[in-house]
Amino acid sequence: MRLWLLTAAAFLVVSVSASAQEWIEYNSKQDFFSVNFTGQPTIRDVRFESEYGLTLPGRVYSVEDATGTYLVTAVDYSQAEKMHLERQAKCKAAGGDGDQCNNPGRADVRGAMVHASWSFMKRGSEVTHFALYNADLVEGIRLQLLNKDGSRTFAVIHMHDYRLYIVEGTVPKGLPPPALFQQSFGFLDQEGRRIRYETTYSHGYPVPRRTR
Repeated sequence: MRLWLLTAAAFLVVSVSASAQEWIEYNSKQDFFSVNFTGQPTIRDVRFESEYGLTLPGRVYSVEDATGTYLVTAVDYSQAEKMHLERQAKCKAAGGDGDQCNNPGRADVRGAMVHASWSFMKRGSEVTHFALYNADLVEGIRLQLLNKDGSRTFAVIHMHDYRLYIVEGTVPKGLPPPALFQQSFGFLDQEGRRIRYETTYSHGYPVPRRTR
């Protein structure tokens, strides 16, 4: 984490001269997250394919300017296990056996972060960093990519309360990492309050007590 803290300071210095835009705190009431963007994001609906072939609803929040491209993708996995149960029931009703009509619902949800990470690795860029990560003690995965044009992509991926979050910043060659963007990312409750836990939150396990 020390490297990220140092680069955050460097990024603030460069961003002042690279862009006249100011960073704003953006809160999504629909997808329960908070993050700093360099302006109001464009929001578009997307359909996201899970590891086991479900098509799930999601939204992409994006800002692009001279300092880079900033994306937050939020995918709703809340119906995934139910959808797998329904798929299994239809398979059995059609005469399928146990091997044909398996139910990977829990694996689809638990493996969502790995599935999202794999999508980055398949881009053909050089993976320069891959590690566990947490934001406000919500576990996640962190990746860094060196792209063919010299730009760099920095991504963190989380699963929280049946939502998959893919936080992705890509900066042009020569610019510092988008530290302020990534380090500002956090999770909100139904009342819009920032969540922080006492111990690590890992989706699929009991939810820890909150400190706020």
